[in-house]
Amino acid sequence: MTMPAALRKFTLVLHVISSVSSLGAVACFLALGLVGLVSTGGETAQSPYVAMDAIARLVIVPLVFASLLTGLVQALGTTWGLFRHC
Repeated sequence: MTMPAALRKFTLVLHVISSVSSLGAVACFLALGLVGLVSTGGETAQSPYVAMDAIARLVIVPLVFASLLTGLVQALGTTWGLFRHC
């Protein structure tokens, strides 16, 4: 069963947005990790890790699951299928 072209394009746009956004969130996560690593003060060294916890729970995990879900919808809704070219 294949999706109509409009739905296929919409899910492709959602997949690209969620994938690129998750890469951006991971880049922010990396930057905060580097700030926490090179910090010398107590609060300055601890605060990036608090922010990293919030970013991981509220941004990265939902975006990665959205990317996985939209990728599966794309694979199952097109003629290529999920395991066709393995």
